[in-house]
Amino acid sequence: MSDKYEKGKSPQELRREREQRITDVISLKPTDRVPVCCELGFFVARYAGIPCSAAYYDCDAWFAAYRKTLKDFQPDMSFTRSFTPGKALEYLGPKFMKWPGYGLGPDNGLQAIEIESMKDDEYDLFLENPADYMIRHHLPRIHGGLEWLSMLPSLSDMSWIEPWAAQNLAMFFTEPAIEAAIENLQKAGREMRKWMSKAAEFDQLLAEFGIPQLYRGGMLPPFDIISHSVRGMKGTMLDMYRRPDKLLEACELLLKKELARPMPPPNEYGNLRFFMTNTRGSDDFMSTKQFHRFYWPTFKKLVSTLIERGVTPCIFFEGNFTSRLEYLLEFPKGKICARFDTTDIFRAKEILKDHVCIEGNVPSSLLQIGSVQEVKDYCKKLIDFVGKGGGYILGPRSSTDEVKPENLKAMIEFTKEYGRY
Repeated sequence: MSDKYEKGKSPQELRREREQRITDVISLKPTDRVPVCCELGFFVARYAGIPCSAAYYDCDAWFAAYRKTLKDFQPDMSFTRSFTPGKALEYLGPKFMKWPGYGLGPDNGLQAIEIESMKDDEYDLFLENPADYMIRHHLPRIHGGLEWLSMLPSLSDMSWIEPWAAQNLAMFFTEPAIEAAIENLQKAGREMRKWMSKAAEFDQLLAEFGIPQLYRGGMLPPFDIISHSVRGMKGTMLDMYRRPDKLLEACELLLKKELARPMPPPNEYGNLRFFMTNTRGSDDFMSTKQFHRFYWPTFKKLVSTLIERGVTPCIFFEGNFTSRLEYLLEFPKGKICARFDTTDIFRAKEILKDHVCIEGNVPSSLLQIGSVQEVKDYCKKLIDFVGKGGGYILGPRSSTDEVKPENLKAMIEFTKEYGRY
């Protein structure tokens, strides 16, 4: 459903207009109104009356649910949770997640599980040969279907250059257990290929309704990679006390690896936005002193380098970042978008105005159990204060998976109508 200012415009016109609005607001330039963005996630399943497991096991139903939801809501920007073949995931056996229909009920959302894939005494193994560590240690520990990789000899072993290395490798792959594992891997690959063309259609859904793509890529702060994907939260927090130098060295190595990755091409309008999170850097997880030592140096270098390369980092500051808002003033003016969760967004406006675009932060709880009028009243408060002078994108605080449809619609349509300059 479009507002009265959007009626009669083609999807191409709306897409170009919305893209320019987002580009201008992040650059702190004047816009016609406050943009409204939201990620729809598993909300589309509940809105369309299908199980969340369709995202993994019923591509046609998932596609139809997204089409219906995008048609009826139309935020300025969003991004789709594309279809992921659940059968392929089952063959791979990821231990770091459960999804609806596998490990969870069909109407549940996605559940992440932290895996301590690197032990506290393995930093040197990782630092000396990251590729070998990732292939022979990390992957086998986080995927049940890849445990056979741990049986490979070290990738830096001299045996790889011996004349009979190829014969040994050929023999290795004829072991019954390895053959079975390879067959499962091939099944996963075939399942993925079967759905590749169908999944690609999700990229066209947004264009069908004149909604630009929100992001073209993404990166994580080095500390978060270690904390989320390698050592786990508990392990990383202990390492700050027991192995601080190794932890810092690993952060620097990951920063170097991330910045060596090739950049994706910009979108059709020449813009390149990256999604980023700042999770463990919140007030909830570490002191300011720890943040300054362990988190900020590599995070700042990552964001600053991406900006230099023409990327617009769109950073979701999960949790509470209120005590660290001044750090964001060290980034160039009008070059990032800061989306806030439980951070005091009114304090953020006072500190970051005229320097950083702010996004957020309608509480998910309000969208779940509040009334339509309460949602409108809160949005009005945000628009009046945080939207004053521009540089503001209204959106939900976090997940919209379980919000009331009428509340989400009220948030979007009220912002389009009231949030005009």
